[in-house]
Amino acid sequence: MLLRKAGQPLEMAEIPLRDPKVGEVRLKVECCAVCRTDLHVVDGELPDPKLPLIPGHQLVGTDDRGRRLGVPWLGWTCGECVDCRRGRENLCENARFTGYTIDGGYAEYAIADERFCFEIPGGYSPEEAAPLLCAGLIGYRAYRMAGDARRIGFYGFGSSAQILAQIAHSDGREVFAFTRDGDLEAQAFARRKGAVWAGDSNDAPPEMLDAAIIFAAAGELVPIALQRVVRGGVVVCAGIHMSDIPSFPYSLLWGERVLRSVANLTREDGAALFERLKTLRIETERARFPLERANEALAALRSGELTGTAVLA
Repeated sequence: MLLRKAGQPLEMAEIPLRDPKVGEVRLKVECCAVCRTDLHVVDGELPDPKLPLIPGHQLVGTDDRGRRLGVPWLGWTCGECVDCRRGRENLCENARFTGYTIDGGYAEYAIADERFCFEIPGGYSPEEAAPLLCAGLIGYRAYRMAGDARRIGFYGFGSSAQILAQIAHSDGREVFAFTRDGDLEAQAFARRKGAVWAGDSNDAPPEMLDAAIIFAAAGELVPIALQRVVRGGVVVCAGIHMSDIPSFPYSLLWGERVLRSVANLTREDGAALFERLKTLRIETERARFPLERANEALAALRSGELTGTAVLA
């Protein structure tokens, strides 16, 4: 499924399948989960994508040696810039990204840099594993940035939050879920995944939060979340794209509250998450779409009618 121009629907197309170069693997794609970042790419909210482009950066496939591998958002780094040398490859100034500046997984086959692939843990089917490759990885990085928060709020309860809620619950933390106003289905979904409370994004939780993670791409949630965290608390913006943050009084930030963003991921994030999953089983709710219905999957995510994760398979 090709994106020829931002803002236009994807088109079904047949293109030549190239041979992998040295250091690359060719994967027969088994499935690819749909991410909100795919929407930002397709809708033109992220600048300068490779065009034409095959989107998708949560793909699981089998390589020519029979290994089941997952391909995440971070697809290549230079290893030479200041950030790479300091162990911050997620900030590499020359980085390339799967489904954005590198063709991704909305296809029957994909080519990927082997260094940036992850072996899928045993016991996970391709459809179960696909959401872990971005919703899980970026979510886990954001979760670790929240520190040792015992009461943690999730603003936007979708693909990432359903994974992180289970991890937080296993860590003995309390999850408070905030959804679009009146979205009772999403609030019920959050409770099924372990949230101790769920309500509208403007609601006050029954207790102040130690930290909040904003998964929704809505900048207006930042001052709201800052109001809900204790002094010394952390608000983490987990998306690659967010609408403008409105101005807010300094008093919301004062008291050594911390506001920070998450940028991409590192391979170490992936290693840490998949090590964790050796002893923790994550259950995700998914909606399955055939590849040719990728536009419908994106539309369902865009409208907010999707519960859980859309998977192209």
